Parts: sequence; C-alpha cells; structure tokens
Amino acid sequence: IGLIGTYVESKLFENEITVSEIDIKKLAFERRKMSTYPADEKDGIGIGFGLDFEETALTRHISKTPFIPANTAERDYRCNLILQMQSQGLKKRIEHTNAKSVVIGISGGLDSCLALLVCVEAMDLLKRPHSDIVAVTMPCFGTTKRTRSNAEIMCNALGVTFREVDITKSVLQHFEDIGHDKDNHNVVFENGQARERTKVLMNIANQENGFVVGTGDLSELALGWATYNGDHMSMYAVNGSIPKMLVRYLVAYEADLNEKDDPQLAACLRDILDTPVSPELLPPKEGEIAQKTEDLVGPYELHDFFLYHFVCNGFAPAKIFFMAQRAFCGIYDRETIKKWLTTFCRRFFIQQFKRSCMPDGPKVGNCSLSPRGDWKMPTDACSALWLAECDTL
Repeated sequence: IGLIGTYVESKLFENEITVSEIDIKKLAFERRKMSTYPADEKDGIGIGFGLDFEETALTRHISKTPFIPANTAERDYRCNLILQMQSQGLKKRIEHTNAKSVVIGISGGLDSCLALLVCVEAMDLLKRPHSDIVAVTMPCFGTTKRTRSNAEIMCNALGVTFREVDITKSVLQHFEDIGHDKDNHNVVFENGQARERTKVLMNIANQENGFVVGTGDLSELALGWATYNGDHMSMYAVNGSIPKMLVRYLVAYEADLNEKDDPQLAACLRDILDTPVSPELLPPKEGEIAQKTEDLVGPYELHDFFLYHFVCNGFAPAKIFFMAQRAFCGIYDRETIKKWLTTFCRRFFIQQFKRSCMPDGPKVGNCSLSPRGDWKMPTDACSALWLAECDTL
C-alpha cells in the first residue's frame, strides 16, 4: 500500500494487517492542487465517525534535508541533473540575446561559486572560451583576505576573465552625497555597498555586450535576505530555485569531480564550503568575517526544512513544528526551532515584494517562488494567522 509520507507493504503470502501513518493534511493539500478529477459532491455519501487524538510514535523517517536525497548515488545523479538544467537554461538565454559575454559578481562565497561553475558549463555547451565569462570581485569594507583569495584562485583555475573593482571610494562618495555618516554601520551602510556592486556589474555588462548572471538562491528569496535592487537584481538568476543546503551539495559534488584533474580547484571549492555564509558588508574583526548570516536569520538547514513543508506540502506552523522536532531531535531544542520558525513565517510574508519582481531563471526542482510560474501571492498578504499559531506552539 503506498501512503503519503511513507511506504509499507505486507510480506509475500501473509495476510496480516499492514499498519502505517496516513498524512491527512498532505492528502488534502495534494487534492486541492489536483484539477484532473474535480470533486462531485452529488454522488458522494458522507459517513461521520470520530477518533480520539493521542500521541503515538511515528514509524516513518522525517528527513532533515527534504530537498536532498539521502542515497549517495541518487544525490550525485540529482546534482548532475540540476547542473545540466542550470547550464542549459543559461545557454539558451545567451543564444537568445546573442550576448558576447556574461558578467558575474564573484565574492568567494557559496552562491557566486555555484553560479560561476554554471557559467563555465554553459560556455562549454556553446563551445565558447571561458574568457567570455567576466568575473568581477568588488572589495569594500567587509571583504576578507580569505574570500578575496578564493575568488581569484577559482577564477584563474577556471580560465575566466577576472576583474577587480574596488568600490570603497565610490561608496564613501555616495555616503557623502546623501549625508550618511560612514561610521554608522546601519542598513544604509550595508545596502549602499550591495547596490553599488550591482551598478558596477550592470555597467560592465554594457561594456562587454553581455548580461549579469544573478547568484542569489531560493532560501534567500524565501527569507528576503537580499538587498532590493542590489544583489536581488540581475538579468538571469541561475540559482533562483535552489535552496542553500542544496547549493552546498552541488559545490561539494563539483569539488569531488575536480579532485583528480584539478586538485587546486577542488581544494578552493572545499575551502569555500568551510567559509561562513556572509554578505561581508560589515568590517572584519581581526581579519575574520564579522557578519555571519546564520547568526542573524537562523540556520539554513532549518529554514530549508520549513520552506519545503510550507510551500511544497502546504503545512501550517504547528505541523511543521511537530515534524521539525522529530527531524532535528538532539540537534536543536524546542525553543530554538520555535524561534526560527517564527522568523521564517514573519520574513516570508513581509518580503514577498522582492519576489514579485525577481529576475527569471531556470526551475530545477518541485519548489519555486517565481511569480511567473508556481508562486502566486499578494505582495501585502497578512501573516497574522501564521504568527498567531507560532505563538501557541
């Protein structure tokens, strides 16, 4: 018997009772999405019954990483398939626009690393030189030696055109123009850098007769962790339907592929994997990254779990909370899960305006927040019901 959430069957030649859980809320959500066989209440007969509610041990496993297969062979196959989808989508856009180049901001972080690897694969498909990729690093107040070094090592190993544009002077001039104190490290200080970087990339794309490839991922879109009209914007966003934890696996997959033929590139990719996720917009502390994203918005493994069950399964906070406690038992306590689930619900609703005008890109999985495809949500949708349920957890 195939049931939603688990799979069980009786043994051959045995007529014993087969027992498992049926996820009623999952079934209801799938039924709402299915339009092939519309409901016909005229022929239905309603039979009422009642059941007592009680806690019971689950027989099914709840994965901590629902976007990522647990089986290594299946995971590698999925990574290869996703990279093909990304690169084929970018290849089509390059051909369609007759672009002479693609321009990408390279930071030495995970997302831009994956996007650059996709650009390289797209150029290989087009049988064009990697030098048609213009990778631009734009150091400013928060750039560390580690990320700057990894960005250059990776670009040199891949044979792309590498440019450095120090934006410090232009950002300081902008602060002076609008009357902002450079020692005030508020949102103006941070976003001023992000928007300056996007302006530089757009103008270099004009110089090179190309377009800007975006690097932001699905988890950042869900949380709104992007500067509006800064790193939020590009001409084609190759990572837009890939959650952060899957980005990690894709980069690790590429590191394994290059281990034998290019050990320097493989070592660089692994160091990028070990680097804390950060927008690097605040000055470093003793040379180390001072601004760690997961300290501010919460662990991405939790947010990706919330995102999957919220969008793909339509579950409410209480159901997601129940599942998360079992999936992350011994890793995160009850209060930690509740804290970041509340953060997820709050940010998901108030940041919809960024998704309403996001750039297009390839859809590579069953979850997308693009307004042109899967996700239709009012920009000013109210989160009151979801947050009220979070309060009762």
